[in-house]
Amino acid sequence: MKKGENAIFTIPAELAYGESGSPPTIPPNATLQFDVELLSWTSVKDICKDGGIFKKILVEGEKWENPKDLDEVFVKYEACLEDGTLISKSDGVEFTVGDGYFCAALAKAVKTMKKGEKVLLTVKPQYGFGEDGRPATGGECAVPPNATLHITLELVSWKSVSDITKDKRVLKKIVKEGEGYERPNDGTVVQVKLIGKLPDGKIFIKKGYDEEPFEFKIDEEQVIDGLDKAVKTMKKGENALITIQPEYAFGSSESHQELAVVPANSTVYYEVEMVSFVKEKESWEMDTPQKIEAAGKKKEEGNALIKAGKFERASKRYEKAVSFIEYDSSFNDEEKKQAKLLKVNCNLNNAASKLKLKDYKQAAKLCTKVLELDSGNVKALYRRAQAYIQLVDLDLAEADIKKALEIDPDNRDVKLEYRVLKEKIKEYNKRDAQFYGNIFAKMNKSAGKREAAPMAIDSKA
Repeated sequence: MKKGENAIFTIPAELAYGESGSPPTIPPNATLQFDVELLSWTSVKDICKDGGIFKKILVEGEKWENPKDLDEVFVKYEACLEDGTLISKSDGVEFTVGDGYFCAALAKAVKTMKKGEKVLLTVKPQYGFGEDGRPATGGECAVPPNATLHITLELVSWKSVSDITKDKRVLKKIVKEGEGYERPNDGTVVQVKLIGKLPDGKIFIKKGYDEEPFEFKIDEEQVIDGLDKAVKTMKKGENALITIQPEYAFGSSESHQELAVVPANSTVYYEVEMVSFVKEKESWEMDTPQKIEAAGKKKEEGNALIKAGKFERASKRYEKAVSFIEYDSSFNDEEKKQAKLLKVNCNLNNAASKLKLKDYKQAAKLCTKVLELDSGNVKALYRRAQAYIQLVDLDLAEADIKKALEIDPDNRDVKLEYRVLKEKIKEYNKRDAQFYGNIFAKMNKSAGKREAAPMAIDSKA
């Protein structure tokens, strides 16, 4: 039934009081009718699907988000035994969800709640204090062994904590939410206020407070890597606390900053306010000449980065360049010609970057894209062969090298790669011969043992 629904239930005798009825009101074998109206209901959720924690919502929360393990929640709670004895209470406590607080049930329940939600939890011993219970502590009553608890829990608010680098080495805690949905992208000029601190609280840098906001360009190595990555996730007006491990900060060398020296292998902390930012134009905001110009500019940036040995950043530039001119159906013939040349050059250079980064599958794919536009491109055949050799697709590598030598018989790089390939083929043939030789030797040895074994004789024969 739905809320407010009114219905007549017709219940046959076998599903009611049967042959005996319910004297004196209900005779034997009576069919019953019930007039039922569903006024309301309270949902009860089995959080762990094992009957260990039941959650009954007392006050609905706001929006749709729930806290995650890294987030810091602020809650109020009151915990009682089944007889009503108060064992713990707080009018406001903050904790990291993944670390938990009081008993295991609080962290599990809070991950299912929305901001402002208030619930009543029925907590079985396995999510409370188990077989041992808990002694009286800090002015709070003891919890007996195997006690079921009733906990009233309110999620007042929480601070979202993001794992920026997916390895927990750059964490961003939002102190104040920003506006809208827009965030910076690579190449965006951002204006921020920031304070950098050491673990002991000593400030080593402060920018954007006494003068104009501090300005830098995303993905241009103008600030440390961790700060660059974290700021890229911020919205306008957002305030955040950013924790950066040494690998994404100043590394294993000490660094002289404007207000203090950052010792080697230091974890650093930044308070950052995103004042404003100006994003680079996206492809859909440009006309065709602007797209071609932007692609050319990104290609040149990529070339400079690849010369500097910064292959990952170079790869991003080439990918961005191609994205500007990927869809060229509205281009005229001359523009299509320019776009084709840019795509070929960018994908070729990106393939070279991917080879350096040991991303051989992606390198092969990029070369294939080039060959779809220019089937006789020797560089694409050569680089794809290099990728295939590393992926041990030796037949495919040989086919590409032979085709490249048909087109350019005197190409020194291709000839050298052919030597590498032949050595690889020899190496794998030798390895295969040893592998199968060992198998056959074991098979022969096993067969010999079976032949030498004495025949079993039935003593009863």
